[in-house]
Amino acid sequence: MQIDENLLSKLEKLSALKVDGKKRDELINQLSEIVNFVEKLNELDLSSLQVTINTIEGGAPFRKDEVKSSKVIDEVLKNAPKNNEHFFIVPKIIE
Repeated sequence: MQIDENLLSKLEKLSALKVDGKKRDELINQLSEIVNFVEKLNELDLSSLQVTINTIEGGAPFRKDEVKSSKVIDEVLKNAPKNNEHFFIVPKIIE
């Protein structure tokens, strides 16, 4: 797949970006290199490899689920302009 001016225009529209005329050729070359690299990856034979789901043997280690007291909420609410109990008070935006 080759990136051309037409495809770049479509990408601009989809991404809601505008590429400056001076940078268009450079961007087309860079995108083409990326696509070519991905196409080379598709040529690799990975049929003999096992799928790796987790790099830790035996799964993820669990920790005890213990309740710990924390003053984080109080510290955060100190910086809020308005609060009530453990909640922020904000202006109403939906009528």
